[in-house]
Amino acid sequence: MMGPHPAVADVRRAIRASLSDLDKGSLVLAACSGGADSLALAACLGFVAPRLGLRAGLVTVDHALQPGSRSRADDLVRLAPGLGLDSYSEAVTVEVGTLGGPEAAARIARYAALDEVSARLGAVILLGHTRDDQAETVLLRLARGSGSRSLSGMAEVSGVYRRPLLGVSRTRTEEACEALGLSPWHDPHNDDPRFTRVKVRQILLPLLESELGPGIADALARTARLCRDDADALDDWADRVYAEARDLGTGLSTALLAELPAAVRRRVIHRAAVAAGSPPSALAAVHIEEAERLITSWTGQKGVDLPGGVGVVRRYGRLMFTSSLS
Repeated sequence: MMGPHPAVADVRRAIRASLSDLDKGSLVLAACSGGADSLALAACLGFVAPRLGLRAGLVTVDHALQPGSRSRADDLVRLAPGLGLDSYSEAVTVEVGTLGGPEAAARIARYAALDEVSARLGAVILLGHTRDDQAETVLLRLARGSGSRSLSGMAEVSGVYRRPLLGVSRTRTEEACEALGLSPWHDPHNDDPRFTRVKVRQILLPLLESELGPGIADALARTARLCRDDADALDDWADRVYAEARDLGTGLSTALLAELPAAVRRRVIHRAAVAAGSPPSALAAVHIEEAERLITSWTGQKGVDLPGGVGVVRRYGRLMFTSSLS
């Protein structure tokens, strides 16, 4: 008896590895848009889950941004039992706002809906991000001047979310769908050059491949894994230092911070700023670097204003964080 198509086997293997630590009976939902990546994910989850003693289902988010979107969502819900996803299926319609532009607003609405479903059902959510998505993410963050944590890309496990396919190419998921007789839906937004990610996908990555040779996506994904390992180690170090610094009393000891490598020192300052009320989404590297100068280039200068009404000043050998909102 012949085994599954190699592409199907690759996707199943990735899902099995991602879920192997879950307790039997756990509910796992594939977040499925109907595209090739998430459709291959859903179909292969339906095969893998019962063999691991897990319950499997599907959730799809209708952003209500295109004609016929609700009908497509309902079609996925009807398809779910035939894929082996018979424990639960749901289509959730969301209202997309405007914060951060269309891409970010849709993402915010989508994750809010998935968070609610996961909390209500106690479910693990699988996302269909592939190796190509990871490469695009690294390039986007590199262009923004991000640090090693951002360059580490998307995590394989993040709270209730798991991304089994970060080592699988987008082409492989398309091959898996074809082998399984599935017809993915092609989102026209994926070809809309107004979106930055589309430009990276259709222009930048192909240009890099043509000029530098094949394997760019693999290299970027590998860079993300290495950066994540480095960032995890630095974050652990910063957590220990921050806990020690807080035990010393109000503010952070400038003498203690001065002895640290810059990568750790900036992380400690970032933690203190967030604890004082500065929003992580608005707290940029430039803000942390300005606060760091109160340690590394101290000449008696005034304090630094951070997002969220937080100020940081140096007094009596300590870095003090204050909030105008408290």
